[in-house]
Amino acid sequence: MTVTIATRGSSLALWQANHIKGLLESRHSGLSVELLILKTQGDKILDVPLAKVGGKGLFVKEIEDALVRGLADLAVHSMKDVPVERRPGLMLGAVPAREDRADMLLSLAYASLGDLPLGAAVGTSSLRRQAQLLALRPDLSIQMLRGNLDTRVGKLKDGLYDAIVVAAAGLNRLAITAPHMVPLAPPEFLPAVAQGALGLEYRADDPRMRDLTAFLDDPDTRDSVSAERAFLARLEGGCQVPIAAWSRLDGDQLILTGLVADPQGRTLIRSEASAPRGQALSLGRAVAEDTLARGAAEILKRAYGGNEAFGG
Repeated sequence: MTVTIATRGSSLALWQANHIKGLLESRHSGLSVELLILKTQGDKILDVPLAKVGGKGLFVKEIEDALVRGLADLAVHSMKDVPVERRPGLMLGAVPAREDRADMLLSLAYASLGDLPLGAAVGTSSLRRQAQLLALRPDLSIQMLRGNLDTRVGKLKDGLYDAIVVAAAGLNRLAITAPHMVPLAPPEFLPAVAQGALGLEYRADDPRMRDLTAFLDDPDTRDSVSAERAFLARLEGGCQVPIAAWSRLDGDQLILTGLVADPQGRTLIRSEASAPRGQALSLGRAVAEDTLARGAAEILKRAYGGNEAFGG
């Protein structure tokens, strides 16, 4: 039996696809897994910040097209790239155990965020990271940084930035290092929704893939990611607004902290609540409603031109 995984061609995407390939082949005797490497719109548009081009589905559309057309059986996504609106005919199945969800400040010369000189150039194209950085250091010069992870780290090493901020998960998976690596972690610095988690997607009418991949599902990660994505779904958020979420388990209780900020980091609105883990979706929606009521609705309306009724 052969299974085809559709994947982007970046080093990180290939690591993720090969990781799942290895687990599948080890678990199922006689199974052969092949990779179908595709270039997504997000891989092609590298000279524009994600916030300017929308962001929703930029890294998954072509992958999902391959599933729908039957060119591939399975996709391995970084869950933070997957829109909360599901494409008809496809389903998200197993969610494997999560990697480190924190961000990481990388620098050649500076050992902490506080050590960066006045007006230091920090590279990131994430408005979420930008807002939280500016809330801590309003003097920083946030500059666009796009490209695959190894490309972004290469730009730092070429001296184009004083520091950059990237996801710790990718650094760990690719074993990439820099002279100074400073975690930017919860509760002070909140990650993107579903950061560090993978998701396996396949056609909804393909029970074979459901059965082959079921063993990869991690219930703790699934519940946490479900709460975070429900928070994002209620906010109808995209890359144009700084939105972050941090979920964690305390026994059978799931705790969720949500954040909405203005891009310049002048206003950061946090909400937090807990619920039994079986109520992950309602927890995510409840935290979003509280965030909206405390001022996030105004931030979202400004970001989207004032037409959306987020408070309803």
